[in-house]
Parts: sequence; structure tokens; C-alpha cells
Amino acid sequence: MTVRKCFGIAGWKNSGKTTLVSALVTEIASRGLIVSTMKHAHHSFDLDTPGTDSFQHREAGANEVVLVSANRWAIQHELRGNEEPSFEAMVSRFSSCDLILVEGYKKEPIPKIEIIGPDNIDDHLWPGDENIRAIASDSDVSGCSLPQFKRAQTTEIADFILNFQENSQ
Repeated sequence: MTVRKCFGIAGWKNSGKTTLVSALVTEIASRGLIVSTMKHAHHSFDLDTPGTDSFQHREAGANEVVLVSANRWAIQHELRGNEEPSFEAMVSRFSSCDLILVEGYKKEPIPKIEIIGPDNIDDHLWPGDENIRAIASDSDVSGCSLPQFKRAQTTEIADFILNFQENSQ
């Protein structure tokens, strides 16, 4: 099995991206497909907390810390002043899957659904982004010829993503 495709969920802050991605993961996984996610954070984040062994390893200067249990494993990689890795470099690190849902990464040239929340109903990424292939909004977006879904239409949005062919849209 190889990565089938990447598909983005993009929008402004508080538009509902995480809620939609989570619902799509549940829907698509329930169909027997292997779905992974990647989220871009515009701020510093930490998966570890002070006092844990792995936190102490990183603080001591470890470049990578692998944490393994019977339920999951994780690799934390410290950039230590190096550049943020490219989108392609991060995608290449994924295990084999059917789909990678990408939250954020607004500027990457991958097909995306723009989610428009009540706080940004008049502030759109399209038509300036040719990679926006559909809109998810609870309000009708006038002047937009792209397919439009309500934000809670998880089944229909999942169908759109899974059936999307780059040449057909």
C-alpha cells in the first residue's frame, strides 16, 4: 500500500478545521481505509511535559527521542535552530496509508476544501487559491461555482475527497 493522496482542510482561525478533520477521520476510517493526519502549528508546541524522562532527554540535548509503549510510539525531533522541514519532507515520513488529511498548510499546492466559519464569512482563501476545490460553510457563498457543503456534511465531504480526481475538477 502506498500513500493514495493528500487532501487539505484550510481556513482561518476558529473556522472549524479541527472539528471537520476529526469527523472526517472517523468517517473515512469507518470505511476501512487507513487515514493519517498532519497539522501545521503556527506557534511553539510541546508534546512532552517537564519532569518526564523523555523531556529530560530532550533538555539534555538529544536530537530525537523515541517514546514507545504497548499502545503507541512517537518520535520527537528537535530542530535546535534549523529550518522547519518542508511539507514534502514531512509527508515522506508517514507510514503507508490511503489518505493524509492535512490541516492548515494553506499555501501548499495540494487540493483543499476551504472551511468558512461564522467569524470569517466574508474573508475567503478562494478565488485567490486555485487549489481550493470545494467550500464547507453553513452560509451559502455567493459567486462561488465550487461544490459547497455544510460544515457538518461529513459523509458528503468524505465522498468528495475520496472520489476527487485532480484532472476532473
